[in-house]
Amino acid sequence: MTYFRVWAPDAESVEVETGGRRVPLSAQAQGWWGVDVPEAQHGTDYAYVVDGGDPTPDPRTRWQPEGVHAASRVYEDRFEWTDAAWTGRQLAGSVVYELHIGTFTSEGTFDAAIGRLDALVELGVDLVEVMPVAAFPGTHGWGYDGVHLYAVHEPYGGPDGLKRFVDACHARGLGVVLDVVYNHLGPSGNYLGRFGPYFTDLHSTPWGQAVNLDDTGSDEVRRWVIDNATQWLGEFHIDGLRLDAVHALVDERATHLLAELAAEVDRLSTAMRRPLSLIAESDRNDASFVRPREAGGYGLTAQWDDDVHHALHALVTGEGQGYYSDFAEDPYLALTRAMTGAFFHAGTWSSFRGRHHGAPVDRELTPAYRFVAYTQTHDQVGNRATGDRLAATLSDGRLKVAAALVLASPFTPMLFMGEEYAAATPWQYFTDHQEPELAEAIRQGRRKEFAGHGWDAEDVPDPQDPATRDRSVLDWDERARDERGLLAWYRSLIALRRTRPELTDPRLSEVTLSVEGSVVVLGRGVVQMVANLGTEQAQHAVTGEVLLASEDGVRLSGSALTLPADSVAVVELDA
Repeated sequence: MTYFRVWAPDAESVEVETGGRRVPLSAQAQGWWGVDVPEAQHGTDYAYVVDGGDPTPDPRTRWQPEGVHAASRVYEDRFEWTDAAWTGRQLAGSVVYELHIGTFTSEGTFDAAIGRLDALVELGVDLVEVMPVAAFPGTHGWGYDGVHLYAVHEPYGGPDGLKRFVDACHARGLGVVLDVVYNHLGPSGNYLGRFGPYFTDLHSTPWGQAVNLDDTGSDEVRRWVIDNATQWLGEFHIDGLRLDAVHALVDERATHLLAELAAEVDRLSTAMRRPLSLIAESDRNDASFVRPREAGGYGLTAQWDDDVHHALHALVTGEGQGYYSDFAEDPYLALTRAMTGAFFHAGTWSSFRGRHHGAPVDRELTPAYRFVAYTQTHDQVGNRATGDRLAATLSDGRLKVAAALVLASPFTPMLFMGEEYAAATPWQYFTDHQEPELAEAIRQGRRKEFAGHGWDAEDVPDPQDPATRDRSVLDWDERARDERGLLAWYRSLIALRRTRPELTDPRLSEVTLSVEGSVVVLGRGVVQMVANLGTEQAQHAVTGEVLLASEDGVRLSGSALTLPADSVAVVELDA
């Protein structure tokens, strides 16, 4: 027997179509409808019919085996977990690894990804951050146009495939963070408007109508979001969520959705007796997202820090277009501000935005691990016209310097899949929309966007071309060869981070960064990371012991540390 229940507050009638017949649902309180169907069970297909309209998938469908436009399927949790001894993995002190299931392996499935997890364990990462897996149109895509947020993309392996992946991660000591998107839904397969006020015209977003978080009917929409989050953390044993573009969650109610979500996740974490993390992606440079609720913040665990990325990128690449412009004016100053204060724009003028931006971070009270730092992400690589990685243009030495600046930083470091061995494969934007008009709109919109930034439209890959996805798949044979020698460097940096408590010290107030010509000195306690970003050999006055060096030419003689161009050393100072 299955109890079918759906929220449709404005409907005159609701039926469930299953087994070749339609069964009426009974109206209940607060816009809900429900009915028992004795013959329906795990594996039974069904769809809802609102006011005699077309059959429509369930807004809370757990299983969409035939795609986002097809009937839903009853799903019962029958998975046999083996992670009873798993006690979780906190974000503080961890190294995060972002990956995309569809291109992490050529097969593009959870099961194929499981076969590569041991490589991540050997690398030394602690948390695997998986890009969105909620059901989205077609077979291949980034996942940010998901439309059935409770269902797992079937081509990846469906709900049981995700559970096998999480279970396998936990067996290897790896926590799992799942990227979720609550600020918008994709245009194809989005039928929520047939059921109720899931969207509002009170606000707008870059993707169209805003999700209804504060208008009439928003109580149930908020519940739909929060229940989805706790589903991943509870039923799927996920250890944390990365919340996409939270600045687009427009909510003018007294208690913001994020604060309400954080409170529920805290309760769940306490009940489960293991840490659960909420990591925001925000464009606001506002530490209130990670400030405790007791201090008037939203109470999230951490947030992505694009300012650290932009400062590092401008410094190591010399690029200064678009949002890099302010950082490129004085990249060493930008790096100093970002490394010691988390934000470069902290109430300062942003020429890219044409206004002042951000607010200062309290360096005494805000732990540095609340900011996630990186040199590459799916966004920062994939939203370049050709999806080129840093490895396409930077020398091996400069790549090693960039890695050291992140992994010796006070923040929570995150790697993007493939960067640890300087992957030659690009990471490009790809979609698989079946509607010709939507496919063409995506194709032309992409070309127009990059033409406005000075790229040749002909150089922009066609998102709908299957070859665009295929080019973005990691080459594991390339990793095995590691011809550029980056993999050993990343392993050494992560191992050093684990053994030296200075490198995970969360006190921002203890971080120092100085610049001597082309030499950057990042220090905490008795440990310094010294990098030469110049084109000539340089020296730095220091006495101590070299703990790790990027090349044989780095040497410490007496009180002089000699650094070839594009090299870096981690030094323990004499007491």
